[in-house]
Amino acid sequence: HFEQAPMYVAVLTYLSFGVGTIFGYLRDFMRACGLEKCNLAAEREEQKDFVPLYQDFENFYTRNLYMRIRDNWNRPICSVPGPQFDLMERVTDDFNWTFRFTGRTIKDVINMGSYNYLGFAETEANALKTVADVLQNYGTGVCSTRQEMGNLDKHIELENLVARFLDVEAAMVFGMGFATNSMNIPSLVGKGCLILSDELNHTSLVLGARLSGATIRIFKHNNMQSLEKLLTDAIAYGQPRSRRAWKKILILVEGIYSMEGSIVRLPEIVALKKRYKAYLYLDEAHSIGAVGPTGRGVVEYFGMNPEDVDVLMGTFTKSFGAAGGYIAGKKELVDFLRTHSHSAIYATSMCPPVAEQIIRSMKCVMGLDGTTQGLQRVHQLGENTRYFRRRLHEMGFIVYGNDDSPVVPLLLYMPGKIGAFARCMLTKNIGVVVVGFPATPIAESRARFCVSAAHTREMLDTVLNALDELGDFLQLKYSRHSRSSRPELYDETSFELED
Repeated sequence: HFEQAPMYVAVLTYLSFGVGTIFGYLRDFMRACGLEKCNLAAEREEQKDFVPLYQDFENFYTRNLYMRIRDNWNRPICSVPGPQFDLMERVTDDFNWTFRFTGRTIKDVINMGSYNYLGFAETEANALKTVADVLQNYGTGVCSTRQEMGNLDKHIELENLVARFLDVEAAMVFGMGFATNSMNIPSLVGKGCLILSDELNHTSLVLGARLSGATIRIFKHNNMQSLEKLLTDAIAYGQPRSRRAWKKILILVEGIYSMEGSIVRLPEIVALKKRYKAYLYLDEAHSIGAVGPTGRGVVEYFGMNPEDVDVLMGTFTKSFGAAGGYIAGKKELVDFLRTHSHSAIYATSMCPPVAEQIIRSMKCVMGLDGTTQGLQRVHQLGENTRYFRRRLHEMGFIVYGNDDSPVVPLLLYMPGKIGAFARCMLTKNIGVVVVGFPATPIAESRARFCVSAAHTREMLDTVLNALDELGDFLQLKYSRHSRSSRPELYDETSFELED
């Protein structure tokens, strides 16, 4: 459940977008009349009779609304994205259409936006010694696919380690996290299959579902009644027109939802998938390494058996400070994907230094390096997350998500406050990620903080003090009730796990 803003906030938010849209049309009219310079890409004169490649209305939002606050994105970082980073200063002379660098570097900006959950994005020489050795011995690239000349011993070592880490039979790694979803889902389902997808699933899951050719139906976020209704209808009515039974029913969910900070209600979903004989695909991109007593994701967080999830997916781009993704589960599943996955057959293999970075960080989390440093990082992340969220609630901000989720969305609502918030935080040497429409619902613009184990208590207090001051200045403290110490109760029916 997510706290709703007061009615006046919603009214002012829609009014702000309305005013911005009216002025956008006015400026488009002035551009058409030559009263204002148009900085957009335009068709060449000899192509005027062609079907327009750049549709004016399609770019309306970018041209007239996004451009006003464009300076808050794509800021160039010139250091490792650790708990602090260095930022290249840039300014604009034409209202964010173009930028120029001043030559100045903003030092030691507190990083509250990177997915560096366990702090493995680091440059400490001793920690990266094995990575440097692999770089020296293997080079930077593989220049081939896994099925040709790109299957290295490092890939096999990594896959065995991932399978051991997740306590499953087998695993397969890929060079790109986004493609792990978008290129593997079409290998698992196709025409005549049904996909039941959470309405807030990541774009990679959405794209993979669409590319598969399967029928897609959406259920409300984390709502078990909505999911069960779709399952019962699918069993009762089958495919449209023919009424034949679906070949497969695949449920797509995420462990931690990257824009909401909410954790999937895995026990209930597993109970439903067992009851209705469906398959479950779990994307643990943001949860693997970040939750669970030993960092093994939401399956461990809920104390469940990994065999209850048919397809375990995750990425190495967050908690492990690297790149790529994995699919894990039964050996039959992995063997099937090795010969049917587009990402496995056509994509270049993961480069060896990246594979070694994942191996060394995963061994650290598992304690195979002979230390307890990895476990300490997991516990520190949990402490930092709960402390940061508790303080924000006490200040009166509306914050989405689960108390154990290191993804912390703070609601801003009004479009004008997106730019003001990010700019003011940067003046205090704090780097934040702000998100608005179309990445979020139009009335739910937000700042998204990502807490890291590498953040010290002093860093978090600095950020919290700045937020407290800025929350009063921009009037962002919309919460109408204080946090209760009683556990949250759900209205939906609770489902018992079946053997």
